[in-house]
Amino acid sequence: MWSPPPPLPLQLQLRQSPPTLPLFSHGRRLSRIAASQEDPLTALTRVLWGRALPPSQLVLAVRHGWTTAWRLLMRQLAPSDPSTGAFTRTPSRFPAVVAAPSPTASLHLYVGLPCPWAHRALLVRALLGLHRRLPVSVAVPGDDGAWSFTAASPDRLYGKCRLRDVYGAGTGEFEGRASVPMLWDADRRQVLCNESIEIAKFLCTLAGDDGDLDLYPPELRGEIDRWYGIIYPSVNNGVYRCGFAQSQQAYDAAAGELFAALDTLEEHLSRSRYLCSGDGLTLADVCLFTTLIRFDLVYNPLFRCTRRKLVEYPSLHAYTREIYQMPGVADTCDMDAIAEGYFGTLFPLNPGGIQPVVPASCGREALMEPHGREALPSSAPAAAGRQLGAASSVS
Repeated sequence: MWSPPPPLPLQLQLRQSPPTLPLFSHGRRLSRIAASQEDPLTALTRVLWGRALPPSQLVLAVRHGWTTAWRLLMRQLAPSDPSTGAFTRTPSRFPAVVAAPSPTASLHLYVGLPCPWAHRALLVRALLGLHRRLPVSVAVPGDDGAWSFTAASPDRLYGKCRLRDVYGAGTGEFEGRASVPMLWDADRRQVLCNESIEIAKFLCTLAGDDGDLDLYPPELRGEIDRWYGIIYPSVNNGVYRCGFAQSQQAYDAAAGELFAALDTLEEHLSRSRYLCSGDGLTLADVCLFTTLIRFDLVYNPLFRCTRRKLVEYPSLHAYTREIYQMPGVADTCDMDAIAEGYFGTLFPLNPGGIQPVVPASCGREALMEPHGREALPSSAPAAAGRQLGAASSVS
């Protein structure tokens, strides 16, 4: 029969330590967390599962929760086709200049430096020397991603805090996306237009007939519009279709179309100084440039446009450098603001908010290197027609 052991001598009983309970152990470990200089969250994970990987159930739960939250955010940031997951751009609320203002009307341009669409208007303003005719206010992305104004970058017309407040300055309220660029008629206190290509075309009319540069000459408008019909869906919007794709199928289609178009443009620009058959720069070149200047900086790493970098296209890269070196253009290209605007604002694509360093090829010194395109001829109309036909097959 089992019987308990005899009691220990009193002296030994006094020396014996009391049993250690798990509660006391956790208490001491939690005390060490409080006294530690280590990040509290990291220290807590050491208490829960030591130095091992998190439990698989926790990983799966967090992954499911993050994916669900990501899809909800993306539906607002980048609406997509529910059946394919392909990005669908929201139409502009004010897509055209319906009633042209008087020649003496007080106009104001609102832009954001990270935005390639706003960059079009800012670039046309610089190239045509419209600084006195068209004052500008530069909005910056707020913490919630909405365009806002700061003490360093104020609304120079009304002193508003948010661009949305400017949109509603005439009617008192505004529903929809307060986007840039936005051309404002200060006399009538209303939005004149917020569609970038239409603003750019309208600004060309402000330059008059005395300017040295006509970006949208009547004799080339058909050719410019045909090139734009390729550049916009495949390149300008193509990078967004890659970055905002919500399915593998949608991404693969967008990436294939983007790089097919870039291959076509590379071949064309290896033989022609500019896109169109005239003697100089046109709106088609302006619209292509504002995407190319951002390509290696943000679209390649953040939007997964990774098949090639711009520097791997010799003609496209030299073409970008030539436009960058034109008077007034470099001042419209703030690479730090572009990087911060994309990596810091597009939370669903970069939740950590870490901003990479600007690539050397995107720095001013590299962009000012000789482009060597002076000897290239303007493309002949027939050659341009063949290129347009070939390029249209990718759209």
